[in-house]
Amino acid sequence: MRDHTFSDDFRTQFDLLMRLRRDVRRFRTDPVDEAVLARCLDAFRLAPSVGLSEPWRLIRVTSAPARAAALDNFLAANADALAGYSGDRAQQYGRLKLSGMQDAPVHLAVFCDDATDQGHGLGAATMPEMRRYSVVTAITLFWLALRAEGLGLGWVSILDPDRLTRDLDVPATWRLIGYFCLGWPEETSDTPELERAGWETRRPQLAIETR
Repeated sequence: MRDHTFSDDFRTQFDLLMRLRRDVRRFRTDPVDEAVLARCLDAFRLAPSVGLSEPWRLIRVTSAPARAAALDNFLAANADALAGYSGDRAQQYGRLKLSGMQDAPVHLAVFCDDATDQGHGLGAATMPEMRRYSVVTAITLFWLALRAEGLGLGWVSILDPDRLTRDLDVPATWRLIGYFCLGWPEETSDTPELERAGWETRRPQLAIETR
């Protein structure tokens, strides 16, 4: 493969892609074309992983019982989270839309296989968490691939991972990395929804310390 140099226009578009990536919680219910989804999922095949272990394991959640169990899981965890706030912050939390599970046409649960033999343990002996970091890296590439197709992804982090693991009946060595909603976003913005809702403000610049 020859070396590639990227144009200024490409770099500008890539910067825009990162700005518009966003964690989506408001989806249209329109179906996602399977060929488009397959193209995006190829990001996992292209992603780096420690020791070339490729520890990601994906489950597409399609059945009504499995989706209902995941939604019930979120609702219970969200109620617990709300109880941890008080006053104005609790009221603000209660107004946030923190999941697109009821509208998104595609649901994916992504796990890390902590016991995989692939890669022969290279790079994971001293830092076994590198396998999980590898899965997160693959998810990031997948996220960008989706956005490039006009699709959005929402990462549902308000869940009981052990309960979801049991409900999906996955092997004991798999650890949940994330539950994801995919579909066509209702809107596009370069500003995080939590910032627009007044929950938090993004830092204006990156702080780098030296030692």
